[in-house]
Amino acid sequence: MPLRSDPIRWSTVAKTFHWTMALLILGNGAFAFWMDGLKPSLHKIDMFALHKSIGLTVLALFFLRLLWRAFDRRPPDEPAPGWQRTAAHIVHGLLYLLIVCIPLSGWAFNSAHGFPLQYFKLFNLPALVGKNDGLSEILESVHESLFWFLLLVLVAHVGGAIKHHVVDRDDTLRRMLPFGRAKRSTSPSPGDTP
Repeated sequence: MPLRSDPIRWSTVAKTFHWTMALLILGNGAFAFWMDGLKPSLHKIDMFALHKSIGLTVLALFFLRLLWRAFDRRPPDEPAPGWQRTAAHIVHGLLYLLIVCIPLSGWAFNSAHGFPLQYFKLFNLPALVGKNDGLSEILESVHESLFWFLLLVLVAHVGGAIKHHVVDRDDTLRRMLPFGRAKRSTSPSPGDTP
């Protein structure tokens, strides 16, 4: 698989960022709902610390992904009506915004609650805001609401990809699948005319 994206497929690096982040985000969200049901204990504190570290990892991967995108080519969009291309760009923009805002709101919520924030018990991160119980409650609600909104946006994102694959029968989904191969080829077959 190519290291850099080309006109018909995303690169191995781009696919790795995409699927790793998708798994971490969805897994960490499910993990958070599971943790909420735990009884107060040291084990629960450790689980919350892990949840926070995974969220910070997603944030770091997002910025690495942006850096990679600055040096990588982007396959052109598949042909589609203008409104569909606009909708796809809006959905991607919302996903990017939420991928940043959810971990930052969690970090701010943690800070306002007065908890220390460690990254996998390796080092501490600074507080984003001072301890403030009222603000902590607001930020907790914002953090959870942003995740629910993310799930709605993901439904649109996945729905659009499936529509391209099943209805339009184009390469939009196929070229982002981990082992997907685009139907089109970069080099013409021996019998093809130029």
